Amino acid sequence: MSSTKNALPQGKNPPQLQDAQDLAIDALSESSKNPKVVEKDTSEAKESDDFAQTLHSLESVIESKATKVMDLKEKMSEKSQMVKNIYENDVAFAETEAVKQEAVQAHKQRQLAIEETAQVRSLRDDLRQFKEEIKDLEESLSNHLINYHQLTNSTSFDTSDGDQWEFNIKAKVKNRKK
Repeated sequence: MSSTKNALPQGKNPPQLQDAQDLAIDALSESSKNPKVVEKDTSEAKESDDFAQTLHSLESVIESKATKVMDLKEKMSEKSQMVKNIYENDVAFAETEAVKQEAVQAHKQRQLAIEETAQVRSLRDDLRQFKEEIKDLEESLSNHLINYHQLTNSTSFDTSDGDQWEFNIKAKVKNRKK
């Protein structure tokens, strides 16, 4: 008879489970009682939507300006070619160009003679070494400045004598690959 102890009393209906629609209605009524929860959810959704819209707008502006830069560069190239054609078709300019070429040849010959001297070669070697050293130092310095900027979000650093030394972080758009 132990099974009768757990049985429902006669005349009582077993409790009914709610369906999905009833649960949704209960949740909505509960959330209307607690508007802060809804506000938080809609606020986060709105912030997310705003961020996505801002990002999309920024990408559109970047693409538009980059396209305009590329178009202007193409127009510049065309205009430069037109100027070049004008010079090439001018007879008087061609004559003066021939005279210039003779003078340039004499100038180059003298320049080569000077370049072959031991003193100039030694100085050129020193300059080449300085350029390589500067390039290596600038590359290393650039990496350190980027790290410094990432850590501090600052575009200047304090020097040992108490001054501020400013620097730039630069980004460039590369040509579009076709």
